[in-house]
Amino acid sequence: MKVVKESPKLPNRELISQTVQFVKQTLQGAESGHDWWHIQRVWNNAILISNTEQADTFIIELAALLHDIADSKFHDGDEEIGPQKAGEFLKSIGIEDSIIIHIQRIIRNMSFKASLGQIDFHSKEMEVVQDADRLDAIGAIGIARAFTYGGFKNRELYNPEIPPALNMNKEEYKKSEAPTINHFYEKLLLLKDKMNTETGLRIAEERHQFMLTYLEQFYNEWNGEQ
Repeated sequence: MKVVKESPKLPNRELISQTVQFVKQTLQGAESGHDWWHIQRVWNNAILISNTEQADTFIIELAALLHDIADSKFHDGDEEIGPQKAGEFLKSIGIEDSIIIHIQRIIRNMSFKASLGQIDFHSKEMEVVQDADRLDAIGAIGIARAFTYGGFKNRELYNPEIPPALNMNKEEYKKSEAPTINHFYEKLLLLKDKMNTETGLRIAEERHQFMLTYLEQFYNEWNGEQ
């Protein structure tokens, strides 16, 4: 009699499904630039990028799904609540400790804000998830997210009397209340050159150009030139 072996990927898919449900439930009512739809886009980006990289796709998917489970900017700047909450959930569904630690390290070190300080971890999996998250911060969706968050924080769209603050350190970046247009120069336009993977860079180049075109149009309209 032929014995049909269970696919070794099936348990992992079940764990991914449980994680999806946890994230959806946790992020109900979240600010719309950091809600479930943001997570889904990053997850999709991460899967796309991982197809061309030698990395652990299970870790990549879990990290992508959990990377913003408790973003510090919505929790009084607490940068440990996210890794802690992710770790507690992963432990509750039986993920082994070594994977949990890896995912927590990715969450702690993958953000743009983290890159302005001391990075104490690196892995191929983090490269993939980091690129996936950065792609969602640029292009048409990135622009929409920037202005959504700016509105959420009641920030000015633009103020020509407040120049962008270049070369900020981590603490300065966290405390910034600058107009949203400044955010393009302080972060968004810098992300293309920070991509880790060839796939991430290829996608980023087109989105980067879109942002440059948008800014040109924005200034033309601001100045009454067209």
